[in-house]
Amino acid sequence: MSGLSATPPEFPEWPQFGDEERTGLIRALEQGQWWRVGGNEVDTFEAEFGAYHGSPHALAVTNGTHALEVALEVLGVGPGTEVIVPAFTFISSSLAAQRLGAVAVPVDVDPDTYCVDPDAVAAAITPRTRVVMPVHMAGQFADMDALGKIAADAGVALLQDAAHAHGARWQGRRVGELGSVAAFSFQNGKLMTAGEGGAVLFPDEELYERAFLVHSCGRPRTDRDYLHRTTGSNYRMNEFSAAVLRAQLSRLDGQIDLREQRWPLLASLLAEIPGVVPQGRDERGDRNPHYMAMFRIPGISLERRRVVVDELIARGIPAFVAFRAIYRCDGFWKAGAPDETVDQIAARCPNAEQIHADCVWLHHRTLLGTEEQMHQIASALADVLAG
Repeated sequence: MSGLSATPPEFPEWPQFGDEERTGLIRALEQGQWWRVGGNEVDTFEAEFGAYHGSPHALAVTNGTHALEVALEVLGVGPGTEVIVPAFTFISSSLAAQRLGAVAVPVDVDPDTYCVDPDAVAAAITPRTRVVMPVHMAGQFADMDALGKIAADAGVALLQDAAHAHGARWQGRRVGELGSVAAFSFQNGKLMTAGEGGAVLFPDEELYERAFLVHSCGRPRTDRDYLHRTTGSNYRMNEFSAAVLRAQLSRLDGQIDLREQRWPLLASLLAEIPGVVPQGRDERGDRNPHYMAMFRIPGISLERRRVVVDELIARGIPAFVAFRAIYRCDGFWKAGAPDETVDQIAARCPNAEQIHADCVWLHHRTLLGTEEQMHQIASALADVLAG
């Protein structure tokens, strides 16, 4: 690593934007109708996003958490039901179920990919289980083959939390080609963004039509008589967000290609640093968009990890501590938590317990940098850990 520039790396900014977004915003502005009922941007974005992911039906919504809530509601989740979620994930995965009155049941994850462990899922299914929610962590697909069989045998639905998985593929199949509902986020840090936003992909028209009602206050698309056919809320995306997302979608493939080139180099460099273990990859996930560059430092203390992250940031590297295990968040226990203690859940989720304490992640814009910058990241981390 000698001979590298001592100047802090200047990674590409995020979000990225240009004339495509400006043109889209003006186009939406000049329509004269700025909500989906009177405009064209949301409808067009849904068609483009669905086609890109191989899904016949896409519904744009206000954000990724609402995408999960809408999907869970149309899949029959409500009071008295259970939803199985990874113990290591952003808390929206559990809160979406809890907001509907369901119990979110955390299960352990794979120590290599950080995705939900199918054996742990199988062990957690009860007669009250309605949905199993795998999270494709940092763009790495969960084991959809095993999870699909488990869900089918148990007669429960799969809901892919694909907030990190825009453009991902599992054995050549896109997210929307796997036969289950999938939810995406377009929050500011995501792989494509309008600041906020979300989308749900549906494998069949019936679920899509039910979801449309839920996301529009229970009101049919062409209703002129205020015929609110079901309960719901206003989860509708506005025309400006959709216009921006159409431009963002046009950039996605090129960005994924570059991150797929950079991650193997960075991972190999990180693996050479004593005590650092990069996130692994299940090769059946043959296109990984790399929402984050994740790695573990097994045995590190929480205090030391925070120092490492702070020092990386000081060196110009956008670093973060990993998600807290959901059962270690106060909000998890406010409603819809299992009848267990924190220690009991931790005991059956040993991998999640370790990962949440020793994992660090780098913003995906680092993987849009140069090869030299991958060396700079690894050199900086090695220096920090040696200090």
